[in-house]
Amino acid sequence: MSNLQKHIIGLVMYPGMTALDIVGPQQVFSGLPHVQIHRIWKTLDPIQTDDGMTIVPDTTFADCPLLDVICIGGGMGQQAVVDDLQVLDFLRQQGSSAKFVTSVCGGSEFLAKAGLLYGYRAATHWMARQQLALLGVEVGTERVVIDRNRITGGGVTAGIDFGLVLAKALYGEETAKITQLLMEYDPAPPFDVGSPEKAGSELVNQAIAYAMGTMGLKVK
Repeated sequence: MSNLQKHIIGLVMYPGMTALDIVGPQQVFSGLPHVQIHRIWKTLDPIQTDDGMTIVPDTTFADCPLLDVICIGGGMGQQAVVDDLQVLDFLRQQGSSAKFVTSVCGGSEFLAKAGLLYGYRAATHWMARQQLALLGVEVGTERVVIDRNRITGGGVTAGIDFGLVLAKALYGEETAKITQLLMEYDPAPPFDVGSPEKAGSELVNQAIAYAMGTMGLKVK
């Protein structure tokens, strides 16, 4: 492994993000050899995630080096940030030269608004599929969607799967498998309802109503 190429990975953070969207991939990437990870925001001030966790960035937009991989997640607070010109300009700039342009969950909306998903297929959280399609993106329902150098994960927990897919792209299948084993990533959920296709319409409608109430929105 000593001859492996070094990769610079940037994880873009923002207030109101979903922690696991980024923490999942971060856990995968931190176990890879020869990686340099930057946790990025406009400032180095602590960020509060949508579940109340506090995360501290270590790199600003202004100080960020050119990235081999850029990744951004979604979150209940993303609508306050997703049209921020400074954020979109940063994604556009880094995405123009990165080897891999990536996202997890609602992060694909940022990429689309930065013009980085035009002509590409991408994944997002199931509740955001319609919104992503309205932005001209071909939306995939797979856990992870790969379209050339765009790799996008579905909702929240799909970030771990996404991380392992990217680990394979960077270092090969054996390294990705070792990483998965060391993480003991062997999911066995107690209920087989982790996607709308599996959950059925009644539970989907209940989940939408619950989510809308949690976010303080009126359910139509």
